[in-house]
Amino acid sequence: MNANAQPSCACALPRGEQIARLNDQLRISGTGGEIVMTRAVLALTGPDPTGLLKALADFSEFDADSDPHGERDLGIFDFAGAELLWKIDYYDGTELRFGSSDPSDPEVTQRVLTVMLAEEY
Repeated sequence: MNANAQPSCACALPRGEQIARLNDQLRISGTGGEIVMTRAVLALTGPDPTGLLKALADFSEFDADSDPHGERDLGIFDFAGAELLWKIDYYDGTELRFGSSDPSDPEVTQRVLTVMLAEEY
């Protein structure tokens, strides 16, 4: 493969980048897992959280300090006058009782992105 060629499958990507892409998919499109919000966040958004989901999808403030493993699994942003934190957890793919054995493998991992007030963390 030449230097400009794209990898033909996710398996050719480093593990951290595989995880990051799966996390981005959930955060940006809402697919590949579940997005949940605390009651306090729902109180901010009211019955239509569309604006919050757009702000979440637009989030791009990842750097070496906030994302040391390059997995894009955590962020803090302001919304409706409040500081919000979102984080992605990796669970076993069936019961959501235990941690995933391999977060880079969507076949064995259920992602849950939780949005909360920063003070709730």
